Amino acid sequence: MSGKMQGTPQETASVATLAIHVDDPTFVGELPNSPAGQDIHRKTDEQADDAQWASDPCNPRNWSALKKWTTTTLVSFYTFLAPLGSSMMAPGLPDIALRYHITNPTVLALTLSVFLLSLAIGPLFIAPLSEMYGRVWALHIGNLVFLIFNLACALAPTAGAFIGFRFLAGFAGSTPLAIGGGVIGDLFAERDRASAMALYTIGPLIGPAIGPIIGGFISQTIGTQYVFYLITGLCGLAAALAIPLLRETYAPVVRLRKFKHSMDLEEKAVVHSIATQVSENKWNHLWTNIARPMLILTRSFICFILSLYMALMYGIYYLMFATFPNLFSEVYHWSVGIGGLAYIGLGLGFMLSAILGAKISDKLYSRLVAKNDGMGKPEMRIPALIFGSFFVPVGLLWYGWSAQAGIHWVMPIIGTSIYGFGLMTTFLPIQLYLVDAFVYRASAIAAASVFRSVLGFVFPLFGEQMFSALGYGWGNTLLAGLAIIIGIPFPIWIYYAGERIRSRSALFQQSF
Repeated sequence: MSGKMQGTPQETASVATLAIHVDDPTFVGELPNSPAGQDIHRKTDEQADDAQWASDPCNPRNWSALKKWTTTTLVSFYTFLAPLGSSMMAPGLPDIALRYHITNPTVLALTLSVFLLSLAIGPLFIAPLSEMYGRVWALHIGNLVFLIFNLACALAPTAGAFIGFRFLAGFAGSTPLAIGGGVIGDLFAERDRASAMALYTIGPLIGPAIGPIIGGFISQTIGTQYVFYLITGLCGLAAALAIPLLRETYAPVVRLRKFKHSMDLEEKAVVHSIATQVSENKWNHLWTNIARPMLILTRSFICFILSLYMALMYGIYYLMFATFPNLFSEVYHWSVGIGGLAYIGLGLGFMLSAILGAKISDKLYSRLVAKNDGMGKPEMRIPALIFGSFFVPVGLLWYGWSAQAGIHWVMPIIGTSIYGFGLMTTFLPIQLYLVDAFVYRASAIAAASVFRSVLGFVFPLFGEQMFSALGYGWGNTLLAGLAIIIGIPFPIWIYYAGERIRSRSALFQQSF
């Protein structure tokens, strides 16, 4: 960026501050038709410098393919660890109960699901902070803190300490879940994101699926305590790989750091002015950025409904975790170790979707872009979402009624595989839409993760009671009905009305 900034020092500092996303004037600045919101999108001399930035080698969009995919793979590995840790101890719950003398089933369920409660809270703080100070430091610190608290879980002396450490581990582990989608948006242009987002998304979904498979055999042989030692070791491996290789991807922070090392005196003066403003209003900046995910969630119905649908899918997913042990031990008489293999169906569905779902999403998007004279829109992600939404109720009905009838064990596993395919195929376009559509990508992803993790926490607490009252057949029929009501008509409405709604709100990208 050259020293071509024009206008008074105050105007220059204000524009630059907006450009680095650390000085939103007020919440009103993000509301539709407000003066501050209009100022964000107004043509200024700063946009001329943005054109120069588009070809700058420091721009993460201009990195080599190897560097981009290395970064994507490392962030995906980080993202894989927390969901793995959330479910790996599930088959070892009886061992946890014996170790800590837990007799209350709700307290025992809490040792597992409290992790998801903190996964819902963490992104509200971490994602906005990453938009203030950068992504990479948050990823590294989150992973190291996650390592520490998993080790603490392995050594916890009491049930209360164990639950507390699980909560804190979930808070730290939410870091890559909160900002990983933002990293993908930093690196890849709109039409190139689907494959990278598929790699990133598979971690939060396949981690909980393979966790119980590994955890079941560990718990049965050497004890549940070693589950946490394994997670600790994996966190150490991730840190050893990522700390020397990951580089900052958030463009506003990269540009600010570049200015600081510039020899241009005018650029240094602008940076000093920005730093002074941020220092003087530190707590105001912090509160504005931390509150942004909830602002997006409550002020954007599109974000709300997509987040609700994602949360329903995730809640059902964790409900399966809570009911698989009883189903396959009581109906099919599987041992704890073998019972972990019941999750293979979900994993196969995820893998198939990661391969086919990304290709389908890319093809649908490319075809719609071609029909629109090469101009992409976030709504062009929605047809892939509608496609995936049809598999969700089919998988639930197949799983529920085959389990209700007690027929061969392969039938309910096939049902979960169909559901896993639908789950992954819906998650991918939702994540892509949020990254494409919103100005603050990480905050939009964090807003969606709130619903997702809260329902993942709540659903297992009432799963046994629901299936005891309704049975597996009618219980899953109820869930399939909810998936149809939320997952099909609303995405169709977004496809046709989304662009008009986006044009009236400064929360969304106004040019695409």
